[in-house]
Amino acid sequence: MEGRPDRRPLRVGIQLPEVEREVRWPELRAMAQAAEQAGFDSVWVGDHLLFRDPGLPPRGPWEAWSVLAAVAATTERISIGPLVASASFHNPAMLAKKAATVDEISGGRLILGLGAGWNEAEYRAFGFPFDHRASRFEEAFTIIRGLLREGAVDFAGRYYQARDCVLVPEPARRGGPPIMVGTIGSRMLRQAALHADAWNVWFTWFGNRPDGLRELRGRVDAACASVGRDPATLERTAALLVQLGEGEVALRGGPLGKALPLRGPPEELAQALLAFNEEGLTHVQLVVHPITVRSIERLEPVVRLVHQQSY
Repeated sequence: MEGRPDRRPLRVGIQLPEVEREVRWPELRAMAQAAEQAGFDSVWVGDHLLFRDPGLPPRGPWEAWSVLAAVAATTERISIGPLVASASFHNPAMLAKKAATVDEISGGRLILGLGAGWNEAEYRAFGFPFDHRASRFEEAFTIIRGLLREGAVDFAGRYYQARDCVLVPEPARRGGPPIMVGTIGSRMLRQAALHADAWNVWFTWFGNRPDGLRELRGRVDAACASVGRDPATLERTAALLVQLGEGEVALRGGPLGKALPLRGPPEELAQALLAFNEEGLTHVQLVVHPITVRSIERLEPVVRLVHQQSY
């Protein structure tokens, strides 16, 4: 099947494990390199610190920006990014500095995913304020994009300050890396519509099915219209749950609800991903269960078929 001229190509990424099991750096490196070898377009790292789920011991992944820097240094082609970075885990000027540094190490391959955070347990444990998250994000976002896109910012807000702050050395790419905002909240959607290059949604928020995206797509379109932006200029992306094999899917953050995983042989999985492309997505991040090097290798024909049929 040839790609449709009215449909943008679909890029396929994969998320490295968070707390599905304890994974050490050599295996994370092997997964990132396997994803690059399999033809994936991007590899992603969740930005979390601690999960406390009922009936389970405390669990936590490695620190996201350290892992991203290491992945950047041990891969050559594949895009990398946080899915998504919690802006309130870092001083925003320092987060911009981290992003510029990782983009430099990667040779300009970073996609900067940003969000306001949601997991109160890790905020409480690590001493970060959990209140006024949308307001804090708006201020942090002002500083982050100012530094990355303009190279300097002079800002004093209620929550953050960056007085006469300059980002040097300059980012690897003029204007910095593309910025993706993950959200379904109205205030955050407005920020995405005003300032982001891409919007992202997590699979539990829309049931992991294309028809679940339609209402959200309308909300994104409305947010763009409200600020005078052509909705077609805001890229749409989504994390999708994919299951390989049998057994119960157990991920971080509680039950899956109505978000049934995508399953099937390569041809069926490829068609399932292309159905999201029909709904306007141009980049998907696969959250795979189980997440292993072998699972990544098994998805190579899926990625190849998607590329063949959407490009």
